[in-house]
Amino acid sequence: MAASASSSSPLHIVMFPWLAFGHMIPFLELAKRLARRGLAVTFVSTPRNAARLGAIPPALSAHLRVVPLDLPAVDGLPEGAESTADAPPEKVGLLKKAFDGLAAPFAGFVTEACAAGHGESTPTAAGFSRKPDWIILDFAQNWVWPIAEEHKIPCAMFSIFPAAMVAFVGPRQENLAHPRTKTEHFMVQPPWIPFPSNVAYRRRHGAEWIAAVFRPNASGVSDADRFWEMEHACCRLIIHRSCPEAEPRLFPLLTELFAKPSVPAGLLMPPPPPAAGVDDDDDDVSMDDQHIAMAMRWLDEQPERSVIYVALGSEAPLTVGHVRELALGLELAGVRFLWALRAPPSASSVNRDKCAADADLLLPDGFRSRVAAARGGLVCARWVPQLRILAHRATGGFLTHCGWSSIFESLRFALPLVMLPLFADQGLGVQALPAREIGVEVACNDDGSFRRDAIAAAVRQVMVEEKGKALSRKAEELRDVLGDEGRQEMYLDELVGYLQRYK
Repeated sequence: MAASASSSSPLHIVMFPWLAFGHMIPFLELAKRLARRGLAVTFVSTPRNAARLGAIPPALSAHLRVVPLDLPAVDGLPEGAESTADAPPEKVGLLKKAFDGLAAPFAGFVTEACAAGHGESTPTAAGFSRKPDWIILDFAQNWVWPIAEEHKIPCAMFSIFPAAMVAFVGPRQENLAHPRTKTEHFMVQPPWIPFPSNVAYRRRHGAEWIAAVFRPNASGVSDADRFWEMEHACCRLIIHRSCPEAEPRLFPLLTELFAKPSVPAGLLMPPPPPAAGVDDDDDDVSMDDQHIAMAMRWLDEQPERSVIYVALGSEAPLTVGHVRELALGLELAGVRFLWALRAPPSASSVNRDKCAADADLLLPDGFRSRVAAARGGLVCARWVPQLRILAHRATGGFLTHCGWSSIFESLRFALPLVMLPLFADQGLGVQALPAREIGVEVACNDDGSFRRDAIAAAVRQVMVEEKGKALSRKAEELRDVLGDEGRQEMYLDELVGYLQRYK
């Protein structure tokens, strides 16, 4: 068991996310919420990611620290790549291989942390000099169990995916009893979900993506096996970035399926954005100050709720065809837009300026000049502060890939969605309650491709037609339900209670 502590001693929690910003940012947000409750939290990542996530707020520095571990080099991985935002999709398996190389450095860190706390009868106020009470991990660290077992530290898994995604993957024993050997098997509800639901991939390209999760990648291990090994051997709790109001009926089912508590942490909605400055997850932000100021000035000049913000995440598998059809669809819709366009990094470079130039090359010839002349749109090929844009009075809608985080960010500001899911949990996110009630999905082909007229039609429904007003009202209603801060804080308090009882 973990080292015992007096009732006045804060728990020491080690948090270690997978190397994707869609994982690191929710992990860091949970770390901040736990630190505000007086727990000592050590956040582990790599040096470059730690720098990009930004400095710890001074008010939390006594309770939250960041420990960087150097990522080992792996042949074929772009030099300097430390996150999925730095590597093209075909190289992410190699990033997992490099991540596995953190086992020895992490073991060294845990040993040092335990040695510092050995025999400590009077821990410091923040608790960092005591042995860790918990290690909270992501899906990928299937190598942590021997480390945790050696030092008798309990582990929990924090899932940043919809609870529906975890239910759809299911436990290993259910997959052995009901093997899914064809793509079509992932397009129907799994038999271990005993009540009617829409938890399935409706299009073949989404089903093919999830099927690949069950096959070994370049790291030599499948993502499903990583998850199952972590869940079965290592974890006493599964913590979810969700809540029963967002995903009814799933938490009792998950507790039964995995034979351990499935605990909601709440939605971890981001705090209101600052009136000026930039967000914490930027990289080399000083280079972009002028660019950000230009984007915000452009928004200031637009009428209220007239602009649709377009962002498909930093890791979307965009093709030239995707970008060009999306661009021409926005132009065809005739609606003001601000588009945060990020080209994927090349196989050999994570250079930010090169990625910005590559984004420009993806656009149709003359597109920038046409929309600029019409004063109808702005394309930003560098990072922009998404929360500030979503909060701006001129923003009236959000064209999104429907990542779980993006849905919650839109809900904070009651924005209706134009939904364009591309991969990962996004197909399931579209079918979750928040997405179904507050948005219009772009009509796509079975292979995931789409045409400009489908983009234009969905954008106009949300931004121009009467339906958009009804969607906005639904978004406001859902914001009031899911944005109940008292209830969300209650989930975090209950999580702390679980951590105190189950250690």
